[in-house]
Amino acid sequence: MADAASRLTTLAEELLGGPLPVRLRAWDGSEASPPGVGASGPVLIVRDRRALRRMIWKPGELGLARAWVAGEIDVEGDLYELLDRLSGLLWERGGESRGLLESVRDPRLRAAARALLRLAGPLPPPQPPAEEMRGRSGSRHSRRRDKQAISHHYDVGNDFYALVLGPSMVYSCAYWPGPAADGTLEEAQRDKLDLIARKLNLKEGDRLLDVGCGWGSMAIHAAREYGARVVGVTLSREQAAFARKRIAEEGLTDLIEIRVQDYRDVTDGPYDAISSIGMAEHVGAVKYREYADTLYALLKPGGRLLNHQISRRPEPDEEAYEVDVFIDAYVFPDGELAPMGRTLSTLEDAGFEVRDVEAIREHYALTLRRWVGNLERDWDRAVRLTSPGRARIWRLYMAASAVSFERNRIGVNQFLAVKTPVSGVSGTALRPRVWNEKV
Repeated sequence: MADAASRLTTLAEELLGGPLPVRLRAWDGSEASPPGVGASGPVLIVRDRRALRRMIWKPGELGLARAWVAGEIDVEGDLYELLDRLSGLLWERGGESRGLLESVRDPRLRAAARALLRLAGPLPPPQPPAEEMRGRSGSRHSRRRDKQAISHHYDVGNDFYALVLGPSMVYSCAYWPGPAADGTLEEAQRDKLDLIARKLNLKEGDRLLDVGCGWGSMAIHAAREYGARVVGVTLSREQAAFARKRIAEEGLTDLIEIRVQDYRDVTDGPYDAISSIGMAEHVGAVKYREYADTLYALLKPGGRLLNHQISRRPEPDEEAYEVDVFIDAYVFPDGELAPMGRTLSTLEDAGFEVRDVEAIREHYALTLRRWVGNLERDWDRAVRLTSPGRARIWRLYMAASAVSFERNRIGVNQFLAVKTPVSGVSGTALRPRVWNEKV
C-alpha cells in the first residue's frame, strides 16, 4: 500500500470538508504536507491502521482518543501547536458523531468513506484501551458513582502524581502574583494557598473545612502558617493516606483531621471558613445547588467560602451542552464545567453574598505547561509508575487544557462568598483588592 499518507490526507479532507492543518506521516513511512502547511511544524503520526478502524466506528474525539491512548497515533514536534491547529476540527465542532457511514449523505462523501474503510483494513475495531472508564454503576452524581469517578482519577498512584505535580502536591491552578511568571511552580503554588488563606481571613483557632482536600497541601498551609484547625475531606483513600503521612511528618496531627468522607455527609459545623479548590467540577449541574446549600449550612454567620473552580464559555443553547468525551472516558468521569455566571447565581441563590470574583485562567495555562514539562522530563518513570496509556492520557489532557486556557475556551475563577448575617455586616474590607493603576 504505497503512499498511505497522501491517501489518508485526501480522504480526511474530503470527510472533514476542509484542509488538514498539519503534516501527516503514515505507518508505511510516507508523509504528506497539505498545501499551505509547509515542511516545518508538528507532524501527526498514524503508526497503525487500527487507529483508522477506531475512528470509523467512533468518529470524532473518542475514536482519536482511543487511538492516542493505545499509541496508534502520536505527535512529532510541538504538541501544543498541533493541538491548537486541530482544535477547530475536534473540540469546536460540537457533539459526538454518529457512525461514519450513517452520517454522510453526499455521494462523494460516501465514496470517501468506503475508501477509508478499505484503507483501514479488516474490521471490527480493536477493543477500547484498558484505561477507559467503563461499567459505571448508580445514577449520575450519586454518592456511589461519585466515589467510583474519584477513584478512577485519583487512585492511580501517589508517586505518579508527585512526579507530575512536584513537591507542592497541589493539583489546581498555581498563582504568580507578579507581572510575569517568575519563580518556581512550588513557589507559585505556595502563593496560591496563601492567597486563599488571606481571602478567607484565617486566624489562629479558626475552624476550616477543606472540601476535596487532595493530598493535604491547603490543610497543612492553613494549620502551619495561620494556626487554623482543619478538617479535610476526600473520597480518595490514596490521597487520604498520603495526606495523613505528610501531616504527621509536619507535626500537625493535633490541628488537622483528614477524612474519607463525602462532603454531603459532614455534620459537625459550623465552620469559620470553607475552601473548595478544584472540587466543584466533580459536583455536576444537577447537584450544584445542593453543593452550595450544604456549604452554606456548614458555615457560621459571617463565615467565608472560597470556591476555586474551572469554568467554560456559555453555550448559545445551554441544553445542548455535552461533556467532553475524552475527559469523561479517560480523565474526569462525570465531571462537568459550568459558565462562571451560573456558578455565581447558584451561590447567591443558596444565600451567599459574593464579594469577589478573580479570573486567573492564564495562571492555569502556565501551571499546566509546568506539569507537562515534569511529565515529559521523567517519562520513562511515569510509564513504569502507571502504564504507557495512562501517561499518554495525562500528557494529552494537560497539554490540550493549557491550549484551551490560553485561547479562552475555558477559564478558572476564585469566588469569595460570605454567609452574611442579618445585620448586613460582611466583615470584608471596603476594597479587598487594589488594582494597579498602570499595566
